[in-house]
Amino acid sequence: MHVEAWEIAARLLLAVFLGGLIGVERERISRPAGFRTHILVCVGSALMMLVSAYGFTGQIGEGYLADPGRIAAGVVTGIGFLGAGTILQQRGNVRGLTTAATIWVVSGVGLAAGVGFYLGATLTTFFVLVSLLLLRRAENHFFIRRRLKHLRITAVDQPGLLGQIGLVFGEKMVNIRKSELGEPETSGKSGAEIINIDFFVETPSDISLKELFDSLSALEGIKEISWQGEVVRKDDTEYGLL
Repeated sequence: MHVEAWEIAARLLLAVFLGGLIGVERERISRPAGFRTHILVCVGSALMMLVSAYGFTGQIGEGYLADPGRIAAGVVTGIGFLGAGTILQQRGNVRGLTTAATIWVVSGVGLAAGVGFYLGATLTTFFVLVSLLLLRRAENHFFIRRRLKHLRITAVDQPGLLGQIGLVFGEKMVNIRKSELGEPETSGKSGAEIINIDFFVETPSDISLKELFDSLSALEGIKEISWQGEVVRKDDTEYGLL
């Protein structure tokens, strides 16, 4: 088999363009693997495919056939290690899975461009961009809120309260995604200001909610704790500093 020089250049340029399109989206939201990384992965995969399909023509004896799929399989395996480097674990949460997936897909786009499967490479890039740009909004709207848990803490308003709560969350690997502070209300008898704090959190799968609630209840000034709208801890003593 033989391929013209202009077609080699066209396939490599297509890989650069398609990989760059996906890389721009990752770069836009400051992911570890961005514009240049995706271009390098895509054009490198295209080159490996070109070498595998056409580089050994005439280099083997008569009666033997080259297998272009062997190098392609090696590329897919190698990209797995590169993608693993973009996955981070922080405070019990795993980040970077989407970026790792895009690197894996980009390598496939490069292989398709290198072998001349232009339609497959282009359509795959289109679908990846739709998934990254449009489906994220749908995911944020419909799914993320369903994964978050609502924790409300009613406490005496005092300096350092949020910091103490944050330390407990940090020890229990609870990730705060959103918090809302209500307006302080004065208790009728003691005159202390009582505040409601709403947290929307992500929790590790192995968390002990009892230990979390016990730790929060032990903080000075905590009067009530509600989990998913249900009261789980309540201090019936008169509102005021303990």
